[in-house]
Parts: sequence; C-alpha cells; structure tokens
Amino acid sequence: MSVDNPVKGKTSSATISKRRLGVPAVTFMIIAASAPLTVLAGGVTTTFAVTGVVGVPLSFLILGGILALFAVGYAAMSRYVTNAGAFYAYIAQGISRPAGVGASLVALMAYNLMQIGIYGLFGFTVSSLLSTRLGINVPWWIPVLVCIAIVGWLGVNRVDLSAKVLGVLVALEFVVVIAYDVISLAVAPEGVSAEAFSPATLFVPGIGAVLSFGIAAFMGFESAAIYGEESKDPQHTVARATFAAVGIIAVFYAVSAWAMTVSTGPSSVIAAATTSGPDMIFSFLGAHGGVLLSDIAQLLFVTSLFAALVSFHNAVARYFFSLGRERVLPSALAKVRTGSGAPFAGSLAQTVIAVVVTVAFAIAGSGSDLGEMYPVLTMFTWLTNSGAMGLVLLMAVVSVAVIGFFRKQRHAASLWVKVIAPALGFVLLALVFGLITVNFNVLLGQTDSTPASFILPALVLLPGVVGIIWGLRLRRSQPALYARIGHGSEDD
Repeated sequence: MSVDNPVKGKTSSATISKRRLGVPAVTFMIIAASAPLTVLAGGVTTTFAVTGVVGVPLSFLILGGILALFAVGYAAMSRYVTNAGAFYAYIAQGISRPAGVGASLVALMAYNLMQIGIYGLFGFTVSSLLSTRLGINVPWWIPVLVCIAIVGWLGVNRVDLSAKVLGVLVALEFVVVIAYDVISLAVAPEGVSAEAFSPATLFVPGIGAVLSFGIAAFMGFESAAIYGEESKDPQHTVARATFAAVGIIAVFYAVSAWAMTVSTGPSSVIAAATTSGPDMIFSFLGAHGGVLLSDIAQLLFVTSLFAALVSFHNAVARYFFSLGRERVLPSALAKVRTGSGAPFAGSLAQTVIAVVVTVAFAIAGSGSDLGEMYPVLTMFTWLTNSGAMGLVLLMAVVSVAVIGFFRKQRHAASLWVKVIAPALGFVLLALVFGLITVNFNVLLGQTDSTPASFILPALVLLPGVVGIIWGLRLRRSQPALYARIGHGSEDD
C-alpha cells in the first residue's frame, strides 16, 4: 500500500530502499547484532560466573539446534512474505491480524530494549577506557549520547553503508577472537580438555540460567527477514543468511567458550570469570599475546558494541517503517529518504527514544550506590534480558504462525517444513521462554523478587495485549486499513 506523502525533498514514504543487500551483507548484519566479542568477553564470562556451570559451550550447540528448527519454517515462509515488519507480517498472515499488531508492538519494545540496553554497557566501557588509558574522567552517559548521534546518522543514510561498516568491524572481531582461541589452546594449563562438551557439565541445576543467558547471544539472527525488501534476491537471500548466521554463531561461540575453559582449565574457569569478568579475556591476551593485542581487543570490544547498536537500530527503524506504511502507527513513520531509501522517520524515532531513556537512567543513577557499575547492572542487564525474553516469545508464536500460514495458503512445501519443524521449534522455544521466566531474578542479578521482577516483563508483554485490542478496534472502525495489516507493499 502506498502512503501519501506531502513532504518533498529529503524524505518520501512509499518504498524502502530496494535490492542493495546480498547474502554476505545480510549475514553480517545478523551476526553484528549478536556482537561476537561482546558475547565472549561479556556474556560468556558472566554466564560462567553467575551460574557456576562449566557446560556453557555445549549450551550454544543445543540452542543452535533449537533455532535451526525454528529457521526451517521461518525461512520457508520468507519466500512468500517479504515485509520489513518480519515477525509482525508473519504472525498477521499466519495467525490473525490482531495477533500481528500485538506482535509488532512486542517486537518494537523488545528490539528497543535490546538496543538501548547495550548503550549502557557501551557507556561504561568507553568511560572506563578513557579513565584507565588517558586519565580522563567522563560520565558514562556522554559517550552514549555521542554514539546515539553516530548510529542515528548511519540509520538515515544508505543501509549498505551500515553493512560495510559492520562488515569490517565484525571481521576484525573474528580475527581477535580466533587469536584468543588459538592462544588458549596453546597455553592450556590443564591440557586440552573436552570436559565442557560433556552433557554431565550442563544438565545440572542452573541449566535454565545458562540457556537464558545463551539465547541472548543469538538475538538478531531472526532479523534477516527484516531486510527482505532490500535484498537482491529475497526468495533466497533471507533463508541462506538465516541458516548461515545460526550455524556460524552456534559453532563460533561454542568453540570460543570451550577455549575459555581451556585457557584457565575447566576446574578454574568459574573462579576466574567470577573474579575478572570481561577483563578475563583482555588480561589473558596481555599476558600471553602481548599488550598490543590486548589493547586492540579492548578497542574492538567497544566497536563490537557499536556494531550491535547499529544493527538493532536498523531493525527498530524498519519496524516503525512497516507499521507506519500500513497506518497501524502514524503514517509519518513511513517516510524514507529519497536519496538513500533509508527509513528516515523510523530511524529518527528510535534515536529520540534512546536519548530519552538514556537521560532518564542518567538522572536516576546520579545518586546510586552502585557507582561506576550502575549502567551495567541496571540499564544493560535489565533492558537486554527483558528484550531477549520478548524475542524468544515472538519466535515461539511465529512457529505457530508458520503452520497456520502454510495451512491457509497451500504453498508447495514438505510436511517437515510446514508442520514438524515449526511444531518442534515451538515446543523447545516455549521451554526456553519458561526457563527465562523462572530464572528472571537471576538474569537481573537478584536473589529475591523486586518491583523490577514484574515491571520489566510487563514492559514486554503488555504491548502485545494493547496491540491485539488495537487490531480488533481497527477491524471494526477501519476495515480497509485492517485488510492490509501484515501485507506491506504487496499488491493483492
């Protein structure tokens, strides 16, 4: 559906940028959202420290298998549904339009939470580096506001520019992490042990928290469909990029987490992670790979966070665009730049939200007794884990939508693609969602329930309820608009 646009010059609103992205570019955008170095230095060390479970490497392979099952139906449906709203469109066409509207608001909230939460870790990391390396004390929120401006600038320009930037950063991250893996296997104080891949080290009390932390490392892999309208060959690009990303992420993180257990020895990895946190990797590289390599790794830790921020920003902007185009949200959000085809209004909206939330956390933390760790223990931990919770819920619902879509449309596909794989994916993702819910206090770094234990999940779930109600209202009040929900730029 075309949306009328009275604005001329820099923005328009009919169509997002077309045919610029191939499989490598989309794959880079996906992997960048999971931020390889950030996952290893921040996520994996935190998982070891918080859960006390050695079998973290095995968890990545298991989660990769679960998400591969999900991707079977998801990728198949992407051949027939090309929409920047992805989850929104899939659920609208596979289940119902009101459910699709509800999913769209959950997705908007989840991606915003993930993206803005990462700003907290970014601000802390940059502030700490400036202090330790240059002796300059800068409040954490200043680097965040600068970064928001840069990410926003990339967001309103050509998407392939963002893909090139992310490609370079992710490639450098891979080089550093591979260097860490090789050095770890060479040092191996207790020998090269495969203990971390033993089921006995994972299937213990605490497995729920391990899977909860681990699923966040994959978040972003599902975003391939968001770029369907900008892909050179949407019939194949989305599916290939999705499977490539799942495979690369699962194997790469499993091997790197295993290397971490080897670098200290399986018997010492929990204590080392608890004592050193993210510095565990940088200290190890400094001791065994040289100070220069350690410094490069710390710098890339910052750029890794930046890459994730750009990727999630793009995802949010495209959801705004999709919903604005179909007038589920104000049509002004469908405006794109005439020169670049980037979703200008959606990008600007996400930038404004990020600024508002950052300022709110900065004000709230001005008198906090958490000190310099405040943005990590609140903004980063609270928001990213809440966002991951919402995205897991959406993937479970999409699995049901895939079954519904192929039942309605009768497209040619095997029983495995249409029913079996999506059904298995739903059951397993629902299980992971349940584990996240049960372990939510652990994910927030709390031992007992607090108001945050209920407010944060509500931030993710309530928009879904509101969206369903809004969709039902549109069915009664604006049937023509309602009929277009989830169909984007399709002509039917």
